[in-house]
Amino acid sequence: MLDLVIRDAEVVDGSGADSYRADVVVDDGRIVAIVREAAAAGCQRPTAMRELDAEGLVLAPGFIDMHAHSDLALLRDPDHSAKAAQGVTLEVIGQDGLSYAPVDDRTLAEVRRAITGWNGSGDDIDFDWRSVGEYLDRLDRGIAVNAAYLIPQGTVRALAVGWEDREATPEELDRMRQLVAEGLEQGAVGLSSGLTYTPGMYAKDAELTELCRVVASYGGYYCPHHRSYGAGALEAYAEMVALTRDAGCALHLAHATMNFGVNKGRAPELLALLDDALASGADISLDTYPYTPGCTTLAALLPSWASEGGPEAVLARLRDDATAERIRHDLEVIGSDGCHGVPMDWATIEISGVNDPGLSEHIGRRPADWPTARNLLLADRLGTTILQHVGHEENVQEIMRHPAHTGGSDGILQGTKPHPRAYGTFPQYLGRYVRELGVLSLEECVAHLTSRPAARLRLPDRGLVREGYRADLVLFDPRTVAAGSTYEEPRKLPTGIPYVLVDGRFVIEEGRRTDVLAGRAIRRTPAH
Repeated sequence: MLDLVIRDAEVVDGSGADSYRADVVVDDGRIVAIVREAAAAGCQRPTAMRELDAEGLVLAPGFIDMHAHSDLALLRDPDHSAKAAQGVTLEVIGQDGLSYAPVDDRTLAEVRRAITGWNGSGDDIDFDWRSVGEYLDRLDRGIAVNAAYLIPQGTVRALAVGWEDREATPEELDRMRQLVAEGLEQGAVGLSSGLTYTPGMYAKDAELTELCRVVASYGGYYCPHHRSYGAGALEAYAEMVALTRDAGCALHLAHATMNFGVNKGRAPELLALLDDALASGADISLDTYPYTPGCTTLAALLPSWASEGGPEAVLARLRDDATAERIRHDLEVIGSDGCHGVPMDWATIEISGVNDPGLSEHIGRRPADWPTARNLLLADRLGTTILQHVGHEENVQEIMRHPAHTGGSDGILQGTKPHPRAYGTFPQYLGRYVRELGVLSLEECVAHLTSRPAARLRLPDRGLVREGYRADLVLFDPRTVAAGSTYEEPRKLPTGIPYVLVDGRFVIEEGRRTDVLAGRAIRRTPAH
């Protein structure tokens, strides 16, 4: 007897084609049959051990979050409703050039300190891995949703070079190439960078090109958080396009927004740049989230020279009055590279989380000036996260229409008041931008969230409702689906998504999280 038949669903299959009504049969984790218009045709209807009436619901492939920061959350929180309840069945982690593999003991301690604001301190995690393969094996013990991993270039540089602002020696560059190749051999899908975060930002283009050549040889892709999303944003995008074309490497632009006042209304310029590259043969995709504010750490806004040497060196500079004044000048007068070359407007910064619970009074507030921000950085030992209100709705809508676009939450789950995108990105697309605003049709939007990211990841059996494909599926009500999360209640779960399956097993059933841990590491078979 077959496992499951989903009856009378409105199938939006992820291809962008028109929806159709069908019974969909699942067995042993795969879609084994699709019977179109079964009831109307009066044909023999499939039977199974379980039959689910999907009248009024859309059945789609599970959503793929192309930019997630769940590297420790997947291990810490087996429930992981933040993503499962959105219909996400696969997350791409290891983003922005900083994560927890490959490492040695020294580098692990440094990285944990550097990205406490993203993932917490990790004191509750048993870091029983050091290599990429060992981390993926840890995920394979059972997680809420599937996960694919990008090798973090900043972590690789910290391991091979350290946290100094200098060029790598030939021996160090060889070591970085080796680390990237090993990670790809062990199952990573590509390489990420955070080029406004230390130490990854210290790499020159020649170094990045050499690493991208390794990535290309394994059929992976490069995912940079490029050098500026503010002043010089278009130049930063063009730099990544040229670099990856030189390396022969596929490019996926992380959270490809046009933020800050200098970029208001300039999305068409970015899209024209990408269209020209695509027309000449470049392999480019991008992801965005459907919100205007960004989210990062307060420490990330500091100028790169102030972050050289790692977290302890940063704290020492902040304690020194003369050095702190130099930091202030770069932030408020010049526009630091950490703040994308734009002079700081403290009114755009909202504290979203602190590492020290004793500082929780700051959450939801906006630091009035540099002395306030400096004191908080010192007291919280750089663990403070922020929302940065610098986006533009017209840019958000223009970019999400582009054929190369995919969905990515950039969801930081750490902090008392995280960005609502962590809990709401995918229902926000379906509810606000499809049903309410009509920016995308339902079929177009589902394709952006499913088959297009699956194609970037080169997954041969995910991202579509097709016979033989993995039964990673979501059922939602197109009339009611909506993000529950708001800036006031950012952890509120979405509505209108009653069922989510990972590998044919219900992780969300009748709107509630089950105890199923069907997720695993998704490894790309290297094309070396």
